[in-house]
Amino acid sequence: MASSTGTSFGSDDLRLPDNLRGPLRDHLNALRERYLERGWGGRVGFGARPAVLVIDLARFWLEPAGQIGSQLDSVVTATSRVLKAAREAGVPIFFTTFAHDPAHPHSPHDKKLALKLPSDAAELFELDRRLARLATEKLIHKPYASAFKGTCLHEILTALGVDTLVVTGISTSHCVYATCRDATDSFRVIVPREAVGERCELMHEVFLMDIDIDLGDVMPMGEVVEYLEGTRQDQAQPSMPRRRQT
Repeated sequence: MASSTGTSFGSDDLRLPDNLRGPLRDHLNALRERYLERGWGGRVGFGARPAVLVIDLARFWLEPAGQIGSQLDSVVTATSRVLKAAREAGVPIFFTTFAHDPAHPHSPHDKKLALKLPSDAAELFELDRRLARLATEKLIHKPYASAFKGTCLHEILTALGVDTLVVTGISTSHCVYATCRDATDSFRVIVPREAVGERCELMHEVFLMDIDIDLGDVMPMGEVVEYLEGTRQDQAQPSMPRRRQT
């Protein structure tokens, strides 16, 4: 992801100064060791039935010229590798995007970020075409940061017998983090390091460590791909539950 002189994703104006990057990472590594000494940071490990979740890799967040967009091509590329392994193994895949609704009542929290959206903003929240989403891969429109809050994701995952959730996408400190926190109540959480990203380098580094210490296992993408490739099962997976007709 990040090199010794910079990072391959994010916003130029939100990157760490080069002279702070090394010391920050050294400090985070030292903090990690202190947490481990206190019994934090154990491994949840892989389960037997994974699903892959791709969070918010849509135009609104991927266009650097946008209000809160940034350069996240490396995250899209890494996520595509995870998707390829999942598809070949028959692992269920889910996508999320923001459930934009101009008629939805505002909350006090909406004052934290004044979104500048056109009257018809739906196309801004369409998934990036490089992900090549299939019609059989469910797209969940979420009204909040967490992919679980106000959606049917938990019910679908449990109906499929999923025990491991591989979380990819953006942003590390917001929707990825919120989703991982909610997922820990029921699932093993696995985060491929290269397949998540953030507009702000500092927030990415800190929240990624927090996920790894407290919520799930942050690990190299190659190890996650290898795991997915090995989960192909001869028996048919449970089918996706259908909406009951009334």
